[in-house]
Amino acid sequence: MSIQLYPFLFMLASTFSLSLTGLLSKFLSQYVDLATLGFLRFVIPAAIIFVITRQSMMMPRGRLARTIWLRAICIAGCQLCFIYSLLHLSLVESIVLFGTGPLFIPVLERLIYKTPLQWLSIASLVATFYGVTLLAGDVSDISVRPELLVGLASGLLNAGSQLSLYRISKSSLSALEINYWTFLFAGLVLLPFIGHSYVSLDSLVDASVVRWEGLVALLIIISVLIINTQVFRAKAYRLANSGTQLAPLVFTNVLFTALWQQIYFDVSYNVTQSVGLLLILTANMFVVLFPICRRRYNAKAA
Repeated sequence: MSIQLYPFLFMLASTFSLSLTGLLSKFLSQYVDLATLGFLRFVIPAAIIFVITRQSMMMPRGRLARTIWLRAICIAGCQLCFIYSLLHLSLVESIVLFGTGPLFIPVLERLIYKTPLQWLSIASLVATFYGVTLLAGDVSDISVRPELLVGLASGLLNAGSQLSLYRISKSSLSALEINYWTFLFAGLVLLPFIGHSYVSLDSLVDASVVRWEGLVALLIIISVLIINTQVFRAKAYRLANSGTQLAPLVFTNVLFTALWQQIYFDVSYNVTQSVGLLLILTANMFVVLFPICRRRYNAKAA
């Protein structure tokens, strides 16, 4: 298999695991406080990684440590902003705003690292985001409200997380080490929110309907999926030329999630939403296959 395909395959494996994580988290959110669920989604994977490796993790220092802290803050903030947007905005608005994340990546790369913008990535991002808008349905009722800025912040923080991961993946840390420290730092960032939930709520976990054993089992499964998501993503970015190159593939999470919704929640899609799904798939296939076909054509021509 051509080495150029590995970054894209790793990213697809990452978004597939991410979609399954969302499916199970949707169920767990009915019984676990959202701040607590977010905290456990970071701390348990960190503990699993520590047990699996059975060795001391290399402590990040200097610029690397600052970048990992930046990613941890972005991940924690992104999750809280997205949850807030779900509570105060419609689902349509939340999905569209969170889906702006990959669109910020080339802009941030350009502003921070002076990375040149590529027309193929920009065109694919715009087409894919338009597909996400079509998939979300009718967005004509979206009005400008302060809550929209919080939803938009979830997309911006998501972009910051992906961009910082790309930079961290080029370091000497392994994928497991990168995610161990990221999860651990993100858990520390969320500790104040856990304290607020503990003071303001009667119970952080509702085990009256679902048994504790089932909740623990689901949390472990989610934690393994989160590790897969981040490890595959780190491997993808390690092999990629830039974060923008893989940004359009982040949207494939929408395709996988749409599949789970149709299977488990009996969700049907109208013509507009079907066109959106097709547009997302076509744009992402094009950004992967076009450079490969162009290199092969140039090689034959030479």
